[in-house]
Formats: sequence, structure tokens, C-alpha cells
Amino acid sequence: MPDDTTLAGGAREEISQAKAEEVLEKIDKESSFRKYAGKWAMLVSALTILMSTYHLVTSSGVWVLPAMQHRSVHLAFLLTLTFLLYPAFGKKAKGSAPSPFDLVWLAFSVISSLYILFYFDEFSIRGTAVTRDYIMGAIVIVCVLEATRRSVGKELMILSLVFLAYGFWGEYIPGILGHTGFSLRRIIYQTYLSSEGIFGVALGVSATYIFLFILFGAFLAETGMGGFIKDFAMCLAGRTIGGEAKVAIVTCGLMGMINGSAVGNVAATGTFTIPLMRSAGFKPVFSAALVAAAGTGGMIMPPVMGAASFIMAEYLRMDYSKIMLAAAIPAILYYISQYAYVHIEARKLGMQKVPSAQITPIVTVMRRQGYMIVPVVVIVWLLLKGRTPLYAAFYGILSSVLVTSGFGIFQGTFFASLKWYLRAMEQGARQSVSVGVACAVVGIINGITNMSGLGLVLGNSIVSLAQGSVILTAFLTMVVCIILGMGLPTTACYIITATIAAPALTKMGVPPLAAHMFSYYFACLSNLTPPVAIASYGAAGLSGQNPSEVGWAGFRIALPGFVIPFTFIYAPALLFLNSTVPEIILATVTAFLGVVAAAAAMQSYLLAKLNLFFRLLLLAGACLLIFPGLATDLAGLAIVLGIGGGQYFLLRKNALKKNTLGENAS
Repeated sequence: MPDDTTLAGGAREEISQAKAEEVLEKIDKESSFRKYAGKWAMLVSALTILMSTYHLVTSSGVWVLPAMQHRSVHLAFLLTLTFLLYPAFGKKAKGSAPSPFDLVWLAFSVISSLYILFYFDEFSIRGTAVTRDYIMGAIVIVCVLEATRRSVGKELMILSLVFLAYGFWGEYIPGILGHTGFSLRRIIYQTYLSSEGIFGVALGVSATYIFLFILFGAFLAETGMGGFIKDFAMCLAGRTIGGEAKVAIVTCGLMGMINGSAVGNVAATGTFTIPLMRSAGFKPVFSAALVAAAGTGGMIMPPVMGAASFIMAEYLRMDYSKIMLAAAIPAILYYISQYAYVHIEARKLGMQKVPSAQITPIVTVMRRQGYMIVPVVVIVWLLLKGRTPLYAAFYGILSSVLVTSGFGIFQGTFFASLKWYLRAMEQGARQSVSVGVACAVVGIINGITNMSGLGLVLGNSIVSLAQGSVILTAFLTMVVCIILGMGLPTTACYIITATIAAPALTKMGVPPLAAHMFSYYFACLSNLTPPVAIASYGAAGLSGQNPSEVGWAGFRIALPGFVIPFTFIYAPALLFLNSTVPEIILATVTAFLGVVAAAAAMQSYLLAKLNLFFRLLLLAGACLLIFPGLATDLAGLAIVLGIGGGQYFLLRKNALKKNTLGENAS
């Protein structure tokens, strides 16, 4: 029998997990599922497992449908699960069975979605739409809007309705935003029957790459990857000053490599890291804010990143491996800025290292759980070899099954592992619903934007407003991303800004990859920008702190990271674009020094307390280092070394003086 300590630890783990689920349901619309029991629970489980099985089979190449038909099946699964899992009017509507109202929505959505599966070939042959096509199109548009309201939130649904109204009544809008207006049939045709609407690129990526990588993350979570990451992070960072907070950063970064969700990352890591930091003496608000900032960084951390990164690869028609490599240095810089921020905070508080007795030796961790890293290695290796994300995700999932099953046989837990796999299939499908629905509804926005030429008009307007200034164009793009991110999920935010704002940057001569990465980066960071900072709200719920205080604290911690996207606008070397190895090394080293200096300026502390003048001077030096150019790098280096050297010699002088006084006194 297990001893009392084991039982207590297990109980604490269950309590932490329950707390995380409660917070997710409260602040994250995507996690507010119905709780079923009995036959309905079995039916929902069967549907989710069927959905995962379908996508695994189609990704393996055993059975492949044409693109439009495959997307229609994917959408049918998404809408079915939405109307089963998400209540129509919040938690009050939750019950043991769906309402008749939900079943009507479900029936209409399935019929209109699968209509493409059975009749798209007929439509392609006749080359024109008939009344039946328009009716089905109208039904699927309404169903997608309702599914969005339930699973993503009313903000994205309202925005989609605004775009539909813009397409219909554009002739009444004055100025450059006006257009001739389109008939209802033309709008339905564009959004339902063309590849530029609901069944466009975004849903196509959701039906392939995004779903498989979400499923991959679910498999790793169910096979205990989280526990391995926590222990491994403690080995890496626990023995340093303020190690408890640094463990949180490393844990969030490693978890983000396979998670790709800001709120999910916060919930998965915060239950362990927030109490750990508080027990070490960090303030509760700071502890929660750090987890929010570090958790958000998981969306820009290769190899998986956030769902929108796969859409970026499709938009740019670029191998995902190039997207992954381009994101590597900025992601590392983001976490280095937070690591420096925490180190300075720990120095200010006079903290000590974590006792070695509390840290499991890394050899022991790797011997017990090291096999869990194999699926991640498989994914990275296949992507770097040039394989598609679909191929890499499929074999990543397969390797996780084989590795865990193999070790399960030796440990006598093989049949328990089989239950985990079924649970992973179910959880993967559940987690994909809101992302997939967001991709579908954004297709409506993209369809209207392409049909009306709105993206071109807004792009030209941003360029004109910036008056030829790249930095001002980038700043306006950042503002658009942050404002949209206050009400939209990251995937939808990126898709819209990639359509509207990123072209403005490319017109200014910014490389397309840098422009899209810039938009994606700020779409992710919008999870941290008050007043709507969803990642901070999640961390606040886990810690019991005021959401507003955590939001502003998280924003301050992440603020040095907000400068990083501007660096690769001016220094594409950070994205491995058109640069030599020395240029990449120089840009990386100067950016590294810049983000560390920026973190010190935010803390008003380098080697000692900084007054306002030296704080502002250090911040100026950080900006000079971050932005490329030999003159700016030398000037920034001179400022940072000057302030640091001055503090070092002053501290040394004071220490010598103190020792001399002590010797005289003795």
C-alpha cells in the first residue's frame, strides 16, 4: 500500500488539477464544457474518439478525401461537438442531456456541412449554384456563427456579423471603405462554395496540422509529460538564486513546446509553480504575473507554437520548419528577458538557492522519465528533415504510443496505458473544437475582405498614415494586433491582422516572413495586454489575486519582450533571413544584451539600485543594442558597460572601505 506521504501528494495533485479546471471554466470560454453522465457521456466520448480516429487515418495516407470534402467532415465534427458540449446560455443551461433546441442546431449543422461532402462534385460539374446550394450555405453560415458564440465568444461572432453587413451594405459607406455592395447570393457563394470562405485555408489548416498537433499535445499530457517537465526544469534552474521562479519560466517554456496555448500553459504549470514561488518569498501577485508572462511565451516557442503558426506557413507557402527556425531566437530572447527580470528581483529580495536536497538529480529524472522526450525529438527531427507538419505530427503521436506502451509493458501498466490513449483521443478532440470553429468563422471575414478589397485599402491607409516610416507602420500594426486581441482568440487575431496589417509592412520593404511573424508575435502577446489579459486572469484565478493587479504586473514583466518583434523588422538575421552566420551571431548577442538591460531598467536595478536618470539611460542603451547597426550597437554597449562598470567599481570601493573600517575597529 502507498504510504501517507504518497496519498497526501496524490490528493494535492488532484486538488491542483481540479483548481486548474475550475479556473479554466471560469475565465476561458473554450474550456466551459457541459458535464454529461450516463449514455450521453458515452456518446460524446465515442464521437470525440471517432473524430480523432478519422483525422489519424486521413493523415496517415490510408484514406484521403479531396480538400473541400475533408474540410466539410472536419466542420461537421466541430459543429456537432460544439452543440453537444457548449450550452446555449452559459453554465445555467448545463445538464445531463442536450436540449431539443441544441439537437435542432446539431441536425441543421451536420446536414449543411456534409452537403459539401456529397454534392461538391456535382456542383463542380455544373459550374453554377442552384437554390438548394444557397439554402445550405445560409444554414451553415448561421450555424457557424452560433457555434462561435458558444465556444469562442460573442466578440468574434459580432465582428463576423459586422463584416457580413459590410459586404451587403458597402455601397452606403462613404469614403475609401465604400464599395459597390454584394447580393446575399454572392456573399453566400463566396463564403460557402468557394475556397476563400468558411472552407478556406484556415479551416484546411485546422483539419490537418492544427488538429494533429493538439492531439499530439493531449497524448503527451496523458502520458505524464507534465511531471517530467516539472522535474527536469527543477534540475536545470532550481540551483540558482531565485530558482523557484526560474523553474516557472523553464517549465512554461518547455511545456509551451508541446502545448501552444497561453491559458492552457498557465493552468498546467501554475498549480505547481505559483505555490512554489510564494513559499520561497516572492509576492503572490508577482508569482501569478510571472506564470502568465512565461505561459504566454509558449505560443511562440518551437516546435509546436500556437495554432496560427501553421496558418502562417500556409499563407506564406513556406515549409513549417522555416517558421519554426525563424521563431527560435525571438522565443529564447523572450524567455531570457524574463529570466533576467526574475534574477534581478531575487537579488533585490536577497534570496538564496534552492537546497540541493529538494532537487532530484537529473540523472535520476532522465532514468525514470527520460523516454518521454522521444516523441518531441521525433517531431523536431522530422520537421528539420523537411517533412510536412502533418507527417511529423502523425509519427510524433505514433512514437508517443509506442514508447509509452513499451515502457508500460516493463512496468506492468500496459492496459492502464490503453485507457490513457483513449482519454487522449477524447481530450484532443475536445480541445480542438474552439480553435477549429474560430478558423471556420474567420473564413467569413476573409471571404468578405477578399471580395471587397478591404485588406488592400486598409494596408494602403496604414502606409499613408505612417508617411513612409517603417517604425510607425510597425507601431500601428502592433496597435491593431493588441486591440483585436482583446476580444479575439490568438488564431483569429493573427488571421485578420495577416490579411489587413501585415501587407502594410511588406509594402514598406519588410520581408514577408518578418511581417507575418511580427503580426503573430503581437497576436500572442495580446493575451498579456490589459485591460483584457486572458492569461493573467487565469493566473490570478489560480493564485486568488486581483486580476487587474496581476494583469499589470504581467505586462511589466513581459514589456522587454514587446521590443523583440521590432528587432526582427530591422534585423531579419534574428529570423535566419538573408544573413551570414556572423551577422546572425552579432544580432543575437546584441539583442541578448539589450533585453537583459531592458529587464534591468524595468526593475531599476542592475548591480545596485538605479536612480531615474540612470534607469532611463540604461533603457536607451537597451533600445540601441536591440535595434541593429554598428553605430547603435557600439553606443548601446558603451552605455550599458558604463553603467554596469560604474556600479561594480562603486560597490567594490564600498566593500573595501567597509573591510578597512572593520579592521581598524578590531
